[in-house]
Amino acid sequence: MAGGNSPRVKLILDLFEIGALKFGTFTLKSGIESPVYFDLRVIVSYPKIMIQVADEMWKATQNLNFAQLCGVPYTALPIATCMSTKYDVPMMIKRKEAKSYGTKKLIEGKFEKNTICLVIEDVVTTGSSVLETVRDLATVEVMVHDAIVLLDRCQGGRESLADKGIKLHSVFTLKEVLSILEETGKLDKVMVQRVNTFIEQNSNVVPVVAQASKALAYQQRATIATNPVAKTLFTIIHEKQSNLCVSVDLTSTAAVLELVNKVGDFICMVKLHVDIIEDFNMEFVSALQALSQKHNFLIFEDRKFADIGNTVKYQYGSGVYRISDWAHIVNAHSVPGEGVVKGLKEVGIPKGRACLMIAQMSSAGNLATGQYTEATVKIADDNPDFVIGFICTSRVSENPAFIHMTPGVKLQSGGDNLGQQYLTPEEVITNRRSDVIIVGRGIYAADDPVEAAKIYQEAGFNAYKAGLEQ
Repeated sequence: MAGGNSPRVKLILDLFEIGALKFGTFTLKSGIESPVYFDLRVIVSYPKIMIQVADEMWKATQNLNFAQLCGVPYTALPIATCMSTKYDVPMMIKRKEAKSYGTKKLIEGKFEKNTICLVIEDVVTTGSSVLETVRDLATVEVMVHDAIVLLDRCQGGRESLADKGIKLHSVFTLKEVLSILEETGKLDKVMVQRVNTFIEQNSNVVPVVAQASKALAYQQRATIATNPVAKTLFTIIHEKQSNLCVSVDLTSTAAVLELVNKVGDFICMVKLHVDIIEDFNMEFVSALQALSQKHNFLIFEDRKFADIGNTVKYQYGSGVYRISDWAHIVNAHSVPGEGVVKGLKEVGIPKGRACLMIAQMSSAGNLATGQYTEATVKIADDNPDFVIGFICTSRVSENPAFIHMTPGVKLQSGGDNLGQQYLTPEEVITNRRSDVIIVGRGIYAADDPVEAAKIYQEAGFNAYKAGLEQ
């Protein structure tokens, strides 16, 4: 092994020995199960190792143009402090959130406008924490061109930062760490292969950047939306004070219409699976449209189009169901590529319709994650005239014109025996920052569907209002 006694190799071995580098089975913040976890917070208890880390990171700053340092809170703050004091470079501190008292500053320290700041981070996965720091520094007119990280997990962070004009410089990559630990006998080949496979399968995870300020209200987002259906939906949600969509998974037209008429005043949208209705007919469609007008809600056909453009045109506009004639909103998988949206658009745009892209799913073991989700968001970004948002388990885009709708919602979290994973309204709206809760069995299987709809309407909208007040 080249450089077996080098400071770099010694540092990796030291980090391994103190438990800063862990291997096994861990659940990450994103929910992904990982065979490797980095707990670099522990280095604050080992001053000599902290100095080693600061020295190696300082070496990576050579030839970079910067006047000050800023560590990403919290783990990188002591690292940045060591670099600042040892190498006599001023630093500034970014708070997790602005103080509610005193100066109420988000960025602390002495600095000038247009100062160039170097961001310091311990570990980069998607780059979201660095991007949040860069964004907050921009609010005080501080510029960032580069970021230094001790460890790059090789999961898309470097590319995500480059897309925003930030160059990432890493002391180590995860693959370098694996090589050192394998060659020194700390890891066996089985674990190394397991981690390498994990890297390959999760090499481009979408960064989710937290909002810098209060969420926009639904009525404000109605003015931003580029599709008329989205404008209408935002307006309905605001006027009815309901971000509840009821999923009516019933198999007879009479049962569907009866339930919709009962809960119509408490919902913003009805979601159907029309192909499970055993006695479907166009009289049913007319009756459903009349209820839509009476109760002021939109109709969403959960068709999940997933074929080539030419095929979905006919599935959408023709056949027995003629979905485009009555459904305000449909949805599509991105598996076929952008062609699925182009085919649907040819039919839907002239009729004033809209589409949701399925970016994530609520079932256990689904494959709509990572690079797939990122590609789905890209398709939506490229088709804002027709795509109005996403079916997802958490917010995947910071574009306020896009609507995020989350299925699998119940008042208590859990799951069923077919892999459905349930989330609470508060978790979906407050923590995962979705916009609309989709509730099925929690309403149509309730002893009193009307009372259940009222409870879900109140829970969902209260969670939204709490988000506005934060």
